[in-house]
Amino acid sequence: MYLKELYNFLVREGIRTDLRTKKQIQEYLKSRRQEFSKVRPALKKFFDKESLVNPYADTRILFGDPKKKIRKMMIGIDIDVSEMILADHLRRRGQEIDLVLAHHPEGIALAGLDEVMAYQVDVMANLGVDQKIAKHFLDERIQKVGRGLHGINHTRTEDAAKLLDIPLLCCHTPADNHVGHHLQSLMDKVKPSSLNKVIDLLLKEPEYQDAMRHKAGPKILVGKGDDKAGKIFVDMTGGSEGTENLYGRLSQLGVTTYLGMHLSENHFQKLKSEHMNVIIAGHMASDNLGMNLLLDKVEKNGKFAIIECSGFRRVRR
Repeated sequence: MYLKELYNFLVREGIRTDLRTKKQIQEYLKSRRQEFSKVRPALKKFFDKESLVNPYADTRILFGDPKKKIRKMMIGIDIDVSEMILADHLRRRGQEIDLVLAHHPEGIALAGLDEVMAYQVDVMANLGVDQKIAKHFLDERIQKVGRGLHGINHTRTEDAAKLLDIPLLCCHTPADNHVGHHLQSLMDKVKPSSLNKVIDLLLKEPEYQDAMRHKAGPKILVGKGDDKAGKIFVDMTGGSEGTENLYGRLSQLGVTTYLGMHLSENHFQKLKSEHMNVIIAGHMASDNLGMNLLLDKVEKNGKFAIIECSGFRRVRR
């Protein structure tokens, strides 16, 4: 598979497991085209034209020839300059690494992370939250994330890839879509009766088993093991952590248990006040699960040699 083919495949499979409807995704891409048409001529050359066809600003080829044949990848959850140097060192020792694949975004994909968060407006609307209310509260959070991202030195890892001549690709939301879709479908199908049953269900996945061995597995933050799980909302995707101001709406809509990937202290305190059960599945474990589910599909198109690094463990199903 060529680099461009791999990239297109990841985006396509991300769309197939997206929690939004096809119409909502099409509307988002339409809004990007409309925005592009309104850009002043002097600024059009700076517009991220990839966003016209790819709804995930946090997933991009950061460096590399799109026609490069990919046979061996080094994959990590977080890739920075140190991992790029590691890849170069391994190449010098005889490893023919064709691509470094990161889960978390770098470069332009990191700078545009806030753009992906519009995703959450549609997800909340699909749950029954008034779209205008969801947009109002999420816009504040999106702007805050955008301000935080604007000043960072986001090209460091991309620059290292160029200097070392190692192709670099990051895949964030498409992988998160896979874990979100997988776990929500699982919870809806099995309908675990208690929080302990939710934990038991998660621990059937090898990624969460491995995380438990490393003291980073699923954990009940609010509630007791024998409490009823009720309606479970799985929150695993959407760029970055959303707004805590919508948790009350979820409670009003009958959500009993919030199952997330990770949770900041501010968000935890807000959830706690809403009298919902809270289970955190584990950040690295959930990222691993999403990447593995996606890579299973990739490998149906051909086997790849994979070097695991930076918290990634390949599990095939």
